[in-house]
Amino acid sequence: MKKSQQALLLLEDGTVFRGKALGQTGTHGGEICFNTGMTGYQEIYTDPSYFGQVIVNTNAHIGNYGVMLGAEEESAGVKISGMICNQFSPIHSRSLADFSLQEYFERANIVGISEVDTRQLVRHIRQQGAMNCIISSEILDENDLQTELVKVPPMNGLELASQVSTENAYEFGNPSARHRIAVLDYGIKKSILENFVSRDSYCKIFPAKTTAQEVAAWKPDGFFISNGPGDPAAMNYAVETVQGLLEIGKPLFGICLGHQLLGLASGISTYKMHHGHRGLNHPVKNLLTGHCEVTSQNHGFAVSGKEIAEHPNVEVTHLNLNDGTIEGIRRTDQPAFSVQYHPEACPGPHDARYLFDQFIGML
Repeated sequence: MKKSQQALLLLEDGTVFRGKALGQTGTHGGEICFNTGMTGYQEIYTDPSYFGQVIVNTNAHIGNYGVMLGAEEESAGVKISGMICNQFSPIHSRSLADFSLQEYFERANIVGISEVDTRQLVRHIRQQGAMNCIISSEILDENDLQTELVKVPPMNGLELASQVSTENAYEFGNPSARHRIAVLDYGIKKSILENFVSRDSYCKIFPAKTTAQEVAAWKPDGFFISNGPGDPAAMNYAVETVQGLLEIGKPLFGICLGHQLLGLASGISTYKMHHGHRGLNHPVKNLLTGHCEVTSQNHGFAVSGKEIAEHPNVEVTHLNLNDGTIEGIRRTDQPAFSVQYHPEACPGPHDARYLFDQFIGML
């Protein structure tokens, strides 16, 4: 990639941004969304929940501390479809880094664009809503790029979890640990598993399309429903699995997509948000304790608050203080609960890690 190579960003509504290319030379598209985190870009790029999405990093400088393999990765590799930023650093200053973000993207075949006015872009997304986009460092004609953009599938109705899930079941942690947790992998983050293991738990991670009977055959003490990408309403197979796990009656905990699947399994619908929540500073109120938490979030769908209010066996436990959307629910007739945000929160904040203790206590 030449430092002066140009790139073009085209949004679904026809808005165009021109800038400098980064990463691999090519053309990639997906749903555009923005993350307001000031740090942790590598954790964002490797989070399977971002599969099929192009990330706008609102922090002014990206790439300045390089990347570390393993330690700061949430999965086996980069999952985003593309990256947009203002200032991109081709060099890094952290001595512990394995290599630069530029080299990391080249190895992962990620296309990106820098020198974009990200404040203008984010204001546009907040006003117009989430939409598809495409980045190219090889097609610089807007009309030609539009032809490629129409090929990008819309996120609404898109099932993606099975594409990022493990192909084969595997185990994680110490087999002699006190607790056994069965994990449904719809795009699990490594830091979630590490939170369970650090609480004396042994996990078995199952592929996305595993049935409730197959999961229960391992004889776990409880079930965890993971985060992941795509539209939860397009995951009938997962809804059926969660319904089956609820019938077993053992403790069940869901995070993000897992929260939405618990809602769907309980007869509560989900909807696509105008532009979603993504960042490290979203305020949430715990209605059970009255305490407020600063949370890490990454979701573009939510559960219906109106339907929860009419449900005899589901109650709201957490609310978003910015827009009033539902951030947590629990079943009143089953030992099952979920939150829309990410209590594992790498690199932070860690206000909500008590939820892991809560689940372990139920086991």
